[in-house]
Amino acid sequence: MEKALKKQKDEKETTFFQRFIYWVLIPLLFALFLGLLIASIAGVNVFQQAKELGGKIPFISNMAVHENTEDISEYKEKIIELDAEIQNKNAEIEQLKKKIENKDAEKERYIVEQKRLEETIDELKKQQEENKRAFKDIVSTYASMSPKRAAPIVLEMSDDEAVKILTNLPTESLAKILENMPAEQAAKYTEKLSINAN
Repeated sequence: MEKALKKQKDEKETTFFQRFIYWVLIPLLFALFLGLLIASIAGVNVFQQAKELGGKIPFISNMAVHENTEDISEYKEKIIELDAEIQNKNAEIEQLKKKIENKDAEKERYIVEQKRLEETIDELKKQQEENKRAFKDIVSTYASMSPKRAAPIVLEMSDDEAVKILTNLPTESLAKILENMPAEQAAKYTEKLSINAN
């Protein structure tokens, strides 16, 4: 009989627990789920509302404030670090911009200097061409002059100038001019001409 009572008591406890689950817990969970679903469809942020309500409860609000102050101080430190990093990066960017500007200015100076040098080279080439033409004119003038008139003029020149002109004269004109010079002067110029020819 005791076994039957014990069995009946166990059945009553089991049935009470089962009844609690079936009649209270499951409908409560279903209602909670349904409430969350309706609130999310309606656009209400349930978690935000719960946080606000939790802030009004003394014990929970103290915990939230303590967590918030820790989070805020961490965020402030991170913000300060990031600001410092941004300032360093901005300073680096400014330095690089100045370097680029200096390089650009230097490049411009080199371009201007190159153009100036090219113009100078062109001017020197033109001047050299003019000098060559003028020299050819002088040589052709001496070649067309009578040897009696050309020889005394050549003797009055410096040796370098005289040799330069005599070197460029045609062989016939050179021979006639040398014939009209005194023997020792003619020998001197002949010797210099032979040295230049080598």
